[in-house]
Amino acid sequence: MHDRRHFLKTTLTGAGIALAAPRTGSSEAVARPGASAATDLVSLGKTGVKCSFLAFGSGMNGSARSSDLTRMGQAEATRLMRRGLDSGISLLDLADLYGTHPVAKEVLKGVPRDKYAILTKIWPNKESWVSPSGGAKEEVDRFRRELGTEMLDICLIHCMLNDRWPEQHARIRDELSALKEKGVVRAVGVSCHDFGALKRAASLPWVDVILARVNNRGGSRFHCDADADTLATTLRGARANGKAVIGMKLFAAGRLTDPADRQASLGHVLGGGLVDAITIGMLSTTEVDDNIRRVGNALQGRPLAWRPSPSMAASV
Repeated sequence: MHDRRHFLKTTLTGAGIALAAPRTGSSEAVARPGASAATDLVSLGKTGVKCSFLAFGSGMNGSARSSDLTRMGQAEATRLMRRGLDSGISLLDLADLYGTHPVAKEVLKGVPRDKYAILTKIWPNKESWVSPSGGAKEEVDRFRRELGTEMLDICLIHCMLNDRWPEQHARIRDELSALKEKGVVRAVGVSCHDFGALKRAASLPWVDVILARVNNRGGSRFHCDADADTLATTLRGARANGKAVIGMKLFAAGRLTDPADRQASLGHVLGGGLVDAITIGMLSTTEVDDNIRRVGNALQGRPLAWRPSPSMAASV
C-alpha cells in the first residue's frame, strides 16, 4: 500500500500537479531547482560553479577507462557531445574510470572555457587499470593534461562505499583542499554508492558537491543507497547544509523503462527539493533532444508522453 501511495504521489507531480517541497529538520523549506529548463544555468551550492541543470553523463557501462561513449569512437562521440553543448548542456560528467577525458578534450577544442564546466572523479583504489598515488595532486595534474585545461570545476572521490571514507582517503582530501586553495580545482566532494557514505558526506564541512543515486523507487534493486523517503530526507538535509547535490540514476540505470515510471521519477526528484542538478547518460542525438525536452517539462510541472528510447539510463 505504501508503494502504491508513493507511486501516485510522484506520478501526480510528474503530471503537473504541484506538491509543496517538504521541510527539512531545520524547519526551512529547501528550494526546488533554480531552473525552468534543462539548459538553464544553476548555481551549485556555495561553490560558485554555474552550469546547466542537466549534465551530460559519460559513464554508461563504464569501467577500466572505457564506457559506451568511448566505445562508439571519437567521431560519433564528438557529434553526440557537441549536440549537447550546442543545445546548452554545459556540465560534462566525466571520470578517469570511464576513460572519457581524451574524448572530451577533442570535443571541447574551439569551445570557449566559460561555455562549459568539467566534473570528474578520482578512482582511489588500485586496480588492473590504475595505480593511484594515494593523493590527488598527481591525478589532477594528469586529468588537466588529458583534458587540455588548467582548471577542473568539480573533482570528486569516486564511488564511496562506507562511512569511513574521510579517514581512508584523508590524503586525497588534503591534496584536493590544497588544489582548491590554489584555484586548480573549484569544488570538491564525493560520489556515493552507500548510504553510510552519503550520510557522512551530507554533514561533513569538507564536502562541496555530492553525486548521489536517487529516484522515486529507491532501494538497491533500483540502484539507490536507501529507500526513497530516507534518501529524500538525507538529500534535503545535505542541501540545507550548503552541499550541492547532483542526482544520478534517476532511471535506475535503465531499470525504469516504463514511460510513466520515468515521468514519476523525474517528478519526485525535481519536485521534492532533492537536487541542484542532475546527470543523465545519452547515446544518441535523439536522446539528447528528448532529455532536454522532458526534463524541462518536468521542471515546469508539465506532463509529457514518453516514447521508447534505446537507453536513457543515468550515468554511473
